[in-house]
Amino acid sequence: MNSFVHKTLVVQLLAPGTGRCPVLVHLGYDADDPFAVTAVFAHDGHVLASWRLDREMLLAGLAGPVGVGDVRLRPAATGLWHELRMEFFGDTRPDGSRHHAVVFAWAPAVAAFLRATHQVVAPGREHIPVDELLAEILSAG
Repeated sequence: MNSFVHKTLVVQLLAPGTGRCPVLVHLGYDADDPFAVTAVFAHDGHVLASWRLDREMLLAGLAGPVGVGDVRLRPAATGLWHELRMEFFGDTRPDGSRHHAVVFAWAPAVAAFLRATHQVVAPGREHIPVDELLAEILSAG
């Protein structure tokens, strides 16, 4: 059985003053890191940002608002178009403000990706090899 799930989506980056512009997001899931989803945003072959997202939080964001820190998710609807609004807050700028990006993804595509991850590792069946990790850390010292 495959322990990886990958999906590339075209999402809309909200650009100040110009509206939305399309960018790619490469979503990745690895059963060896069962709680996380990687999201790599790219445009014209250049990586714009890379984030590690909590898989459960991503699922919850499809149903209602979640997050109070660097990542905030919530459903958004534009007529018949159901989207996932993702807000990302980055490093602090010299003026004290923070880098901030808003991205809209087609919610059914995100849900399909998450269903595929659940086929690899079902929710509640995640396992982190804590004993092996501690043994590795302690033996390195």
